[in-house]
Amino acid sequence: MRIAVTGSIATDHLMTFPGRFADQFVADQLHTVSLSFLVDNLDVRRGGVAANICFGMGQLGSRPVLVGAAGFDFDEYRAWLDRHGVDTDSVRISEVLHTARFVCTTDKDHNQIGSFYTGAMSEARLIELKAVADRVGGLDLVLIGADDPEAMLRHTEECRTRSIPFAADFSQQIARMDGEEIRTLLDGATYLFSNEYEKGLIESKTGWTEAEILSRVGHRVTTLGSRGVRIERVGEDPIEVGCPEETAKVDPTGVGDAFRAGFLTGLAWGVGHERAAQVGCMLATLVIETLGTQEYTLGRANFMERFTKAYGDEAAAEVHAHLA
Repeated sequence: MRIAVTGSIATDHLMTFPGRFADQFVADQLHTVSLSFLVDNLDVRRGGVAANICFGMGQLGSRPVLVGAAGFDFDEYRAWLDRHGVDTDSVRISEVLHTARFVCTTDKDHNQIGSFYTGAMSEARLIELKAVADRVGGLDLVLIGADDPEAMLRHTEECRTRSIPFAADFSQQIARMDGEEIRTLLDGATYLFSNEYEKGLIESKTGWTEAEILSRVGHRVTTLGSRGVRIERVGEDPIEVGCPEETAKVDPTGVGDAFRAGFLTGLAWGVGHERAAQVGCMLATLVIETLGTQEYTLGRANFMERFTKAYGDEAAAEVHAHLA
């Protein structure tokens, strides 16, 4: 099963200010703010939803196709992804723009001041999926993740036109999309991914009920935070899968991307939705225990030991046949 993942490719520049932002603002001078914060450290991390998902799939032994736009500064990041099992040959490289970048400073009260530079991501709208499909010998599923909004619309329409199954996964872009755009992006999707909050927002913005949305997609996959995930399909009982026990909660960033990576890999293995969700939850647990979205190491023996403890011998035997 050949899976392409479209969406953002970015780097995060995260800084820590040892004081409080609130102490630096003068109430009657907020209209002329001019401040510079001396920060203690800088943490540069690889990110972007499509790159995060592909990295996780690569860790599980899959060979996902990354589809997105990056800048002329992408060489080092590309080499990292290539080493971890990601097909990066369909990434569009801008000749004039940097890779998308999130720059954020966090104070001691965990307040944040950040900026997101779209950069090369704006060129994702120029990517044609037919060229990707022709290069790899066809596509069985395209996940359309958070990206340049025009790119998301173009990829969705092309999947419909070319009869390529697709998964709708708006995540961060839901906030800026209107109801008509969301209706366009989800209608006919084989899978619709969201968390609980996004689920309600989708229903509110589209004006469609939960039942109406479910009738327009093949499967609705809703992540439930620490409670795991629920998978729904018309005419079938929901599948609910819990999360394995965590050793620590270090950083939740990228947990949703890791779940998608595991779930999509399970689909590629053909193990069924319950098993795929279990793989996704196990991978998500590894990420929440790690600082950074692509900094975890998937040791097969440790993965299977924890997977067996969480989901039992029968589930483990089925997954191990593919993971090994």
